[in-house]
Amino acid sequence: MAHDICPFAGREMRRGAIHYALAEASDLEGLLHELVAECRRLDADADIATTLLIAPEGMDDFDDYLDWLELAERLLEDQGYVGIYQLASFHPDYVFEGVEATDPANATNRSPLPMLHILREAELERAIAHHADPEGIPERNMALLREPGSPALARSRELLDRSSGEPGE
Repeated sequence: MAHDICPFAGREMRRGAIHYALAEASDLEGLLHELVAECRRLDADADIATTLLIAPEGMDDFDDYLDWLELAERLLEDQGYVGIYQLASFHPDYVFEGVEATDPANATNRSPLPMLHILREAELERAIAHHADPEGIPERNMALLREPGSPALARSRELLDRSSGEPGE
């Protein structure tokens, strides 16, 4: 929030409208069941703006994680959630397609643990309508993280190092 990487998160954090769900399953099928359960929780509780489904076990490998993401997106479609919810993806080893693994811009989608962010599309549309340049957010974030000595990048590395138990660089 301090570096405004996601300019929509601040409001929801202040409102306490983010639900953090720690997945109990570590297998793909179980994680998909938990995704549906979290969508149903959102259906039932309008006070929750967004949910982070965190997978502490089973999705360490980035390729396995991408398989989970692909199946999760198909599952949302099969469950009739297209246009209601959408997923954003975060993983400790996140690498954008066509970008070097060492590119600081990857930090925009890196997180201490693998997770799927379930966003209410209506909330996202509301936030976008109040943002001066929503299309420019990804490019601004990449430029911010690529700046020499970027405090945003240093903070993201600090969080990742702390979560992995490794000393900072």
